[in-house]
Amino acid sequence: MYASERPSSHGNRPSPRRPATRHPNRQKVPEETIRVERLQVERKSFIFTLKENPRGRFLRITEDVGGRRDSIIIPTTGLEDFAELVDEMLDTSDSVPEKKSEE
Repeated sequence: MYASERPSSHGNRPSPRRPATRHPNRQKVPEETIRVERLQVERKSFIFTLKENPRGRFLRITEDVGGRRDSIIIPTTGLEDFAELVDEMLDTSDSVPEKKSEE
């Protein structure tokens, strides 16, 4: 039996989306926005926001699909490695032919 096949004590209900204030006692860290760029790819919108707070600079990449938003945060100390990995993925995508879907 796979983990996804095990019966859940919560039933088959979808988990409720957590509100933005998950930690009401946590103080908000002040952030300064340095630059914002937007990119539209098919139905998805990506927002790249370079920010800084007392802990340092970071890039927040937010994906918006039909009002649903998901974000990842990359500290600037990892941006060069991130960019290199994206370049490698582009090279691989260009060198490996796409499989045509059978319709």
